[in-house]
Amino acid sequence: MRHDKRKNNDLRPFKLKTSVSRYAEGSCLICLGNTEVLCTASVEETVPSFIKGTGQGWVTAEYAMLPRSCPTRIPRDAVKGKVSGRTQEIQRLIGRSLRSVTDLKLLGERTIWIDCDVIQGDGGTRCAAITGGFVALYEACLKMAKGGVVPTFPLKDHVAAVSVGMVNKTPVLDLPYAEDGNAEVDMNIVMTGKGQFIEIQGTAERQPFSDTELRKLITLAKGGIQTLIRAQKKILKVR
Repeated sequence: MRHDKRKNNDLRPFKLKTSVSRYAEGSCLICLGNTEVLCTASVEETVPSFIKGTGQGWVTAEYAMLPRSCPTRIPRDAVKGKVSGRTQEIQRLIGRSLRSVTDLKLLGERTIWIDCDVIQGDGGTRCAAITGGFVALYEACLKMAKGGVVPTFPLKDHVAAVSVGMVNKTPVLDLPYAEDGNAEVDMNIVMTGKGQFIEIQGTAERQPFSDTELRKLITLAKGGIQTLIRAQKKILKVR
């Protein structure tokens, strides 16, 4: 039995709330157990220098843990004078995940910034940021399409992510911090609504794992991601 009484294939209780920011073109507050992440989408009429003149746009992300999102205070990156390696890795993961389902040519030469701020962290923050970040991106793209800013809606599919792992030699879905710290295998999986993989990040923290265990973890992730995407579609009123 897991410490929070969930079955091995159960997600933590979760909710998505849209339009939580007055000023952002799109926004979503995602709560996954005790993990809470505020995601906003901001549209800028410019692109990075490496794609200027190409006629296509860009989707990128910034990620941050707020100072008291954890039991002990985390100094802000601005104070430290540099962005940590972990933060850079997560930002790139979020950006890659969201670009994979975006028709960048339809955006024109403009950038959509996805800002993901962890209000409270209890494991799975990068996965929550991707799942909530997509909702914010969807809202922004819908607003641009309805306003005639882009010729047609530029998103090709949904995206969500979830963590899985081996805990006490058992495959489990959606690890909170207490399980993540004791997992023999820790994995984050990002997938589309059509069931295609965008990224699989997997590490044997304590001991190697077999292909059979890998298949079980992937099966768990697929089920969890399908549940999250159904929730995205419901709140976004997508049929």
